Formats: sequence, C-alpha cells, structure tokens
Amino acid sequence: MEQAAGSTQLLLNVNALKGQASKTAYLGAIIAFASIIIATLLVSYFATGSITLSGIVEAQRTNFGLWILDALPLVFTFWGQYAGSIIAYQAGAMILDQTNELRNKTASLEKQAIYSSTHDPLTDFPNRSLFYDRVEQAILSANNQGKTLSVLLFEIENYKEIYGTLGRNNSDLILKQVASRLQGAVKNYDNIARLEGGTFSLLINDEQENVIHVSNNIQESMQAAFIVERQQVAVHTCTGIVKFPDHGEDVDTLVQRAGIALYIARNSKEGSAVYDPSFDEHSPHRLTLMSELRHAINRNEFTLFYQAKVSLKTNSIYGVEALIRWVHPKHGLVSPDEFIPMAERTRTIQQVTRWVLRQAFEDCAKWHQEGLDIKVSVNLSTKDFHDPELPDFIGGIQAATQIKPEWILLEITEGSIMTDPEQAMEMIQRLHGMGYEFSIDDYGTGYSSLAYLKKLPLAELKIDRSFVQDITHSLNDAVIVNATINLAQNLGLQIVAEGVEDEEIMAQLKDYGCDIAQGFYINKPQPVEEFNTWLKESQWHT
Repeated sequence: MEQAAGSTQLLLNVNALKGQASKTAYLGAIIAFASIIIATLLVSYFATGSITLSGIVEAQRTNFGLWILDALPLVFTFWGQYAGSIIAYQAGAMILDQTNELRNKTASLEKQAIYSSTHDPLTDFPNRSLFYDRVEQAILSANNQGKTLSVLLFEIENYKEIYGTLGRNNSDLILKQVASRLQGAVKNYDNIARLEGGTFSLLINDEQENVIHVSNNIQESMQAAFIVERQQVAVHTCTGIVKFPDHGEDVDTLVQRAGIALYIARNSKEGSAVYDPSFDEHSPHRLTLMSELRHAINRNEFTLFYQAKVSLKTNSIYGVEALIRWVHPKHGLVSPDEFIPMAERTRTIQQVTRWVLRQAFEDCAKWHQEGLDIKVSVNLSTKDFHDPELPDFIGGIQAATQIKPEWILLEITEGSIMTDPEQAMEMIQRLHGMGYEFSIDDYGTGYSSLAYLKKLPLAELKIDRSFVQDITHSLNDAVIVNATINLAQNLGLQIVAEGVEDEEIMAQLKDYGCDIAQGFYINKPQPVEEFNTWLKESQWHT
C-alpha cells in the first residue's frame, strides 16, 4: 500500500516538474520563432530596400543563415522536452528517497520510544511494567500447560550506602557491572528486569532451571569486589523466591510475597529465602486483605477522613490533612498502617493514591465554593515517584474540579526522597512547576535530609508526633522540637507539630513559636460529613 502510494506520488511529482520544464522549452521556441521572423524581415529589407512577400520568400530561399535559425525552434523544443523529463524524474526520485528516509526515521523513533517505555535506560533490562506483563503472560501459559514457574527478587542491600558514598555516576557504574554479572550467571537473561534502585527481578521457568541453583549462582557472581575509579567496592546482596502456583496465582501476590521472602533473606546467613506462609505473622488475614485490596476501589470501600490543622497565631483553621480509611465489609475499619504497606509492595498503591487525590480535590473544591479557605494536605507514597503519569493525572483532576494548586499541599517523607533521589527530585520539580507546594512529613524519623531541605521547593515541615507528645515531660524532645522550629523558620518554612494531645502541649508549642498544630486535642480524623458539622460548631474559626 505504502509502496503504491509512493509510486503514485512520484508520478505526480514527475509530471508536475516535467510540465514546468516544458513551459520553459515552449517559451524558448517562441523566442526562436520571433527571432526568425525579425531576421527574415531584416534580410528582405536590406536586400530589396522594402519588406514585401516576394522579398521574404527570396530571403528564406537564398539565405543559409536563416535556414539555421529555422531549425532552432525544433532543437529547443526537443531538447527542452528531453532535459525536462530527465530533471523531473531525478527530482521525483530524490523526493521519494527523502520521503522514504523520513518515514524510516519516524518508524525508528517510534520503535525507540516504545522500547524506552518498557526498558531501563541504564541496564537495558526490562523495567517493572514489562516484567509484570511478562509474568502475567507466563502465568497464563503455565496454567494452560500445567507447568510451574518462579519469581526471584534480587536486591543490593547496601545500595543506598553505595549511592550516598560514591554518588550517582559511580553507583550507576556499579549497577551496570551488576547487570553484566547477572547476565553471565543466568542462562535466560532476557527474563531479568530492573524494578528500581538496586532491586532486580527474574522470571524462571522451573522446567528448564532450578531456581535455588540460579539463586546460588547469582550470589557467587557478586562475591568478587567491584572496581570503580580504582577503588574496590563490596556489594552485599540477598534474594527472595516465590513459586507459582504454590505461593500465589497472580503477579501482584507473587511479587508481594517475594518481597516478604526478601525481607527474611536480609536477616539470614544464606542470603536467600523461599517464601513460606509462616513469614507473615498474620498470614490468613493479611493475604485475604491483599487479595481484596485490589477490588476495594471498584467496590467504593475507601473513604477520606479529615483532621484539622490550626494556626497557633490566629486560632483559626489553616487547613486539613486527608487520611484514607478502608471500610471493609467484613473487618470494618481497616487502619492505613495495615493496608498501605501491602499496597506499596504492589502496583495497587498508585491506584490508591489516584483515588485519594481525586476525592481530596473534589472535597477541596466544595469547601472553596462554600467560601471556606481551607488548604488540603495529601500524602504521596514512595512508589508514586515511579509513576511518570502522575503529574498529568493531577493536571486532569485540577481542570475537572477547577481547584487552584495553592489550595493543595503535597506531603512527602524523607524516606521517599532517599529511595531514588534523582527520580524523586525530577517528579517534585515537575509538580512544583505546575504550582503545587510540598511538605516534609514525619521530619526527624527518616534519613538525614538537611542536604535536601535547601534543594526542595518546600512550604512546610512537619515534626513527627513521637517528638511532640512528650515535650512537656522530656527535655530532649523539647530541645529537638524547639531546634526544628528554629531551623524551619530560618529556612522560611511553615512548621507543623503533629500529635498535639492536650492544651499544655499546645501552649508550649506557642511559646516555641510553632506555626501550626495538629492532633487529637483539636479533633480526631473524621469523615467529611462529620468534619463539616464539627467545623460549624468548633471553637476554631475559619
């Protein structure tokens, strides 16, 4: 089809250019005819002294020079037609060649874009999305053929330490060397993927390879020191293993249980572990929740609770924090501390985050339509920084709800930044460019993030409740809280104290110059309807 279309276009181009060349040739012939007429008239005049028909005939019959001129129109015509055809054909062929070249380049760029969306740019291994897809296909095939397969998670335990010590470029060199050793240690290395950071995954066909043997080969391949800038770097690794269908019948469950086995492997001498239900302290209950979590959104089992944030300077409601709750039809209210970690082990967390964002934006829009100037804080998970479509999704619900970015505060933790600093910073900068501000949640409980405080586009710092709750009884906690308040204010940030349980803590925070308080003394998290009722009756005005 494309070739026929190209040939047709070439013929049209040739005819068009040939027509242009023919016009030029005809113009030359006309000029030649005009020259013959003028020359004949001049010869007749100079020979007879006048211009007559007999004189013109005599001039044409006896003058050899006019014979040559008479032949020129024909020469011009034939030569122009021939030259025009050659030029038009060459030009058409050149256009077709350039068109084919452009088409090939476009096809090549499309293939490259598709490849980049499914492969890790550093190691050239499949990324998380492609790996999950391959596991799903392998499960379907295994079910049809009655076969088994295994999923192996391989982790560089000290990757964060390597990254913090050597920096991004050198840690990337380590990852490339790890990738090369993995290819050597695994027979079917096409089934290796890089999930994130220093975590890799393998899909193994049990009919062809013994998964324990493969795991041992990988461990042995990593024992020799890695060389970076003439320095020897030791890499500590561990592996978690699950089998299909013994340990799960879908990719999310398999990967989640492989993560549990990986956790056990970190604390074992062997450095590897095959999943066992005993690894999960609440296995039946947790596994039931894991299975049902993926359907909770569709069944409308999630709801948002809101907890107020009060300005200590004005005693007014500064904003609220949106807190997700799972109203399970059998188990009742499920704590986020129980189901959020499960969601984070799989891709479900991205669906949960998107549900929270959509609901929080809608509630925020309603409050502002009612004239309530309330700022809504929404928590982002570590895994959300691996969702490149998140900014576009937020832009979509922003347009749908007609909210302004300054009405929303996105809360992130120190740990979410440190897991993959480069990717996290890129995502934060994209969202900040859209007008959204950020808050560091649970400050002081994670990694040392002073180096990142000056880089991040922060508006707020939240002191973790573990420091706030005992400031009236613990001198150390009081010093930490006071110092954090001073640090935040010197950096131009709002400071929020979580875990405000009584009036005494509230008063001491005011003395320290804290900006905002949040805790049970103000209100417990409530569904939006109850919160709206509390808001009307509250001592804290809006």
